[in-house]
Amino acid sequence: MFREDFVWGVATSAHQIEGSAPELESGKNVWDMFTEKGKCKDGQTAERTCDHVHRYKEDFRLMKQLGIKAYRFSLSWARILPEGTGKVSEKGIAFYRDMILEMKKNGITPYITMFHWDMPLALYEKGGWSNEECVEWFGEYAKVCAENFSDICEYFITLNEPQCFVGLGHMVGCHAPGDVDNIKNNLQIAHNAMKAHGMAVIQLRKYALQPIKIGYAPTGGVAMPASDRPEDIEAARKTYFGMQPNEDRWYWNVSMFSDPVFLGHYPEEGLKKYKEYLPVITKEDLELIHQPLDFMGQNIYNGYYVKAGQDGKPTYVSRKEGALITASKWPVTPDCLYWGMKFLYERYHLPIYITENGMSSADVVSGDGQVHDAERIYFLDQYLSSLQKANDEGVDVAGYFQWSFLDNFEWEKGYSERFGMVYVDFETQERIAKDSALWYKETMECNGRNLSINREPKHIVRVDLPFQQTLRNDRTNLPGKKDLGCKVIDEFQPTDTEDDRIRAIYENYQQGAYFGKVPLEEVLEAYHIYKEWQHSPKDCSASIASNANYQIGKIDLKEQMTIDSTYAYLFLTITEGEGLINGKLVEKGNILLVPDCMKQVKISGNMKMTLSGVQAQK
Repeated sequence: MFREDFVWGVATSAHQIEGSAPELESGKNVWDMFTEKGKCKDGQTAERTCDHVHRYKEDFRLMKQLGIKAYRFSLSWARILPEGTGKVSEKGIAFYRDMILEMKKNGITPYITMFHWDMPLALYEKGGWSNEECVEWFGEYAKVCAENFSDICEYFITLNEPQCFVGLGHMVGCHAPGDVDNIKNNLQIAHNAMKAHGMAVIQLRKYALQPIKIGYAPTGGVAMPASDRPEDIEAARKTYFGMQPNEDRWYWNVSMFSDPVFLGHYPEEGLKKYKEYLPVITKEDLELIHQPLDFMGQNIYNGYYVKAGQDGKPTYVSRKEGALITASKWPVTPDCLYWGMKFLYERYHLPIYITENGMSSADVVSGDGQVHDAERIYFLDQYLSSLQKANDEGVDVAGYFQWSFLDNFEWEKGYSERFGMVYVDFETQERIAKDSALWYKETMECNGRNLSINREPKHIVRVDLPFQQTLRNDRTNLPGKKDLGCKVIDEFQPTDTEDDRIRAIYENYQQGAYFGKVPLEEVLEAYHIYKEWQHSPKDCSASIASNANYQIGKIDLKEQMTIDSTYAYLFLTITEGEGLINGKLVEKGNILLVPDCMKQVKISGNMKMTLSGVQAQK
């Protein structure tokens, strides 16, 4: 099992969720330039994205209701130093201080990432990471961060995924700033970024207002052994820390970006392979890069299989036909968290946080107003089970940050990918906690005891619910409507619950454009009835199962409950407190309309409310 002080959290980045805020007078960054040139999907930009810059208080209250106790987020360098150096923006400092204090007010521990790919445009125009002065620029930025945030934040991460902003941003060009360069210049950029990391660590510690903990968060696909044979395990280990066979993909490796930081030297294989391209690397450079760190972060999403070939050299092994992939076409490979953590801990011997892990899914708002992302629940259960296995075998696993809290602007892919546990309607800015967020809440509360690794395996069985025939009969009895039939659900995933089975049956039942037992035209009429009725509400009867004290029409909720009702519309008016109703954050004064109350209404939090229902009438 995970240790009791295991950190469960979520992660985001500034440019992906904040949106613009002219009133803060921030400087532009390279992603602003990149999107203004139309380089992202369909010309999309992060001009508004999740509007977190104006909605962070609401978002942190939602985090609190979802039981999230740790949040890894990034600062926008150009909000704090609009020109990258020099004058500090007091408005930017005040904004982030208020954000951090609001997190803490909601019981959330902040983990600051200083740089998540958004270099100030003013510095890029001076050469950016290719200019060796970037070491001093980043050091100055770190000093400002320490002076202004270290009194209220204990955890700092310097760089996020240098493999991406170095390789994708400055060699391939598919990320900002969009440069297409040669390997020699790219290796210089990487070396400069490593030195900037070291300078930031020095400045953070020098100017911190209290003892702080500092880490670093690289990434990389994990080489996994195709079998448990020792030779295959060794082949995977060698490949994981080895160099890419193709030089134009040199940056997709672990050791060139981690060995100098954690061990104080570049890997011998890299020095030999890239000898003709390497910049001058001095002893002083390596001493600067190799600063003492308190932890390492690693962003891991997937891996690939390797075995020892007949000649003893590693050989890549293809996945099975039809193997699972995410909506972004990334392979689903839960063992990558086990092997990645195991290999990293053997080599670097520091406590490790998974600083990003998650998946993109084709999430939609269902007819019941909720987002049922069963694929993400399955993904997280399998990956976290593998993480626990590494923990159980002695790896110092310090914590896990799920990517991401909110659906957001997914870089060059715009809004075509949804990684969030919370669904965001980018037009209305409505937030809906997905099923995975509620599952993750339970997982955090029990410290992972609900994971499949801790349960007896379940067999896939044919489901035969006793009310299936009743549903068919109900549909048949509706006058003038033909029986569309109710599908028989033949099999489910092992992680499916009874609620999942019930939901599947009801969703099939709803396919004939009915809401419960009420034809669609009657439901629409019910809405107009409500408009007249809302000023003199009547109590309704409902079947309530909860840990709550209640009277008919009045509820005093202590923790969580579910309500079953046969009303076409149910109205919940919050009179005190706040919580979640079907994944939506509600507070005092809110009235939530819940259509189709043949379904269960899931409620959690500490609040008082009145409950009223509307019968559809002719």
